[in-house]
This record gives sequence, C-alpha cells and structure tokens, in this order.
Amino acid sequence: MPKAQGGKDEEENLWLSCRLCNEAKSGQTHAPDPQTGQTAPLFNPRTQQWLAHFAWSEDGTLIQGLTPNGRATVYALDLISEFRVRSRALWVEIGKHPPE
Repeated sequence: MPKAQGGKDEEENLWLSCRLCNEAKSGQTHAPDPQTGQTAPLFNPRTQQWLAHFAWSEDGTLIQGLTPNGRATVYALDLISEFRVRSRALWVEIGKHPPE
C-alpha cells in the first residue's frame, strides 16, 4: 500500500526503485492495461515473479508486458520512454544489459 494511500513507512511496505519509476508510480496501485483497456494491478515485486509478467525485446531495450499486470506496469511507469530505451541501448552496447 503506497504511503500516499495510508501505507506504512516500514521496510516491509517499501521497495527500492529509481527516481523515475518512483515518481511515475506515485500512489498508483492499478493502471489500465493498454491491450484490453481494463484496469489491472501493478506488478508487485514482493509477491510476483518478473519473468512471469515481463520479457526483454530481442535487442534488450524494451520491456514487454506479458500479462495485464505487466502491461499496466509498463504503461503506468512509462518503462518504454525514449530516455529509458536510449539508456538501455547504451548499457547493451557495453555489455551491462539486459540483466540475467
């Protein structure tokens, strides 16, 4: 539960994320699945496995949502913004991306 919605400021309720993701997520817990238009819960890294909801594009620069949760999260956190894709392309170039 996000702090903005009454969640506690305790370790078990927090998750590390980059500034861009944290700002994009804000107090959201759900977002539209762009494929179906239905509202879906955002991916929860504490209870869900990343590989069940996401995959990397062949070139390693795009995060692809595989499920409603994954697609809603990609949309809500803007994980395919131009800045992020360009950054990943540089990381791919130097052999630091995608993560295994």
